[in-house]
Amino acid sequence: MTNDQILTPDSLEFLEKYINNASPTGFESSGQKLWLEYIRPYIDSYEVDTYGSVAAVINPGAAYKVVIEAHADEISWFVHYITDDGMIYLVRNGGSDHQIAPSKRVFIHTDNGPIKALFGWPAIHTRRGKNKEQAPNTTNIFLDCGCKNKKEVEDLGIHVGCVVTYEDEFMILNDRYFVGRALDNRIGGYMIAQVARMLKEQGKQLPYALYLVNSVQEEVGLRGAHMIAHRIQPDVAIVTDVTHDTTTPMIDKIEQGHCAAGDGPSLTYAPAVQNNLLKLIIETAKSNDIPFQREAASRATGTDTDAFAYSNRGVASALISLPLRYMHTTVEMTHKDDVANVVKLIYQTLLKIEDGHDFRYLK
Repeated sequence: MTNDQILTPDSLEFLEKYINNASPTGFESSGQKLWLEYIRPYIDSYEVDTYGSVAAVINPGAAYKVVIEAHADEISWFVHYITDDGMIYLVRNGGSDHQIAPSKRVFIHTDNGPIKALFGWPAIHTRRGKNKEQAPNTTNIFLDCGCKNKKEVEDLGIHVGCVVTYEDEFMILNDRYFVGRALDNRIGGYMIAQVARMLKEQGKQLPYALYLVNSVQEEVGLRGAHMIAHRIQPDVAIVTDVTHDTTTPMIDKIEQGHCAAGDGPSLTYAPAVQNNLLKLIIETAKSNDIPFQREAASRATGTDTDAFAYSNRGVASALISLPLRYMHTTVEMTHKDDVANVVKLIYQTLLKIEDGHDFRYLK
């Protein structure tokens, strides 16, 4: 299986459309519709839970259940307070970085459709005296939508609770990197969809039920994964998310470890990771010449892996991460080869999992 077979023009057209669509935490339905529409030809059935997580199923009805999972939501902001002169203050929805906000363009999502606005910021000439080089924070950044008072803002359909996302869109940099907002982690949804496509195109018949899960609300505490894990009650879960490329400036490798975009998927060692499943993944990578890196999490992985591992009776879980530069910015950046290699590694691992595969340490 080559990179060109995975990163096809049709699949990249879907990726661009999927990344550019706004799917903030708690409001993921439009992105979930796009994802389900794309993956539908490669699955047998699907189910959706109350909060919007989607499980696309191959070989439903089999007793043994394997999950491959990503999360569908992106960080964003909520309208929190509208001043009398029409300025809008915000609170975070997930881990939004206030330092990147000034001068960014945004969409305020209303019942009337998206309204354009921008994060205003005083000119450098005016930042003198006590305001000299004042840093942006959650209490001084604000949106300006071109209105002169609160009534004009409200007449646009904007109210407290409207969700706000950045305007930035997908691009390919130097024919090598995918760049955009919300690669964390809709690129994961793209990758598991390509696994489904490759299974279909290669004519592979799995001896178990495969659930391709696109969970909601990861950015606020793995909430969607907790819900869907209890619903499915799988036997195995392979989660894919992003991890930090630590080779760029201002990152301490002693604290963060070494991980480089372009050097392959990163495999995590952590209490939530089931070691026998991890060994199977490592053996699969080695036998298929798929490059990989290693990292360690001292406690929780901080990903949906934790939600699956500790749900119900305990699920054999592992994490395959995609190295990402500039996480939680509008220019998140990942290497095309790593994307293809995550797909290959999940695909090949699925072919090694047997019906009733027993991952217990003691038998």
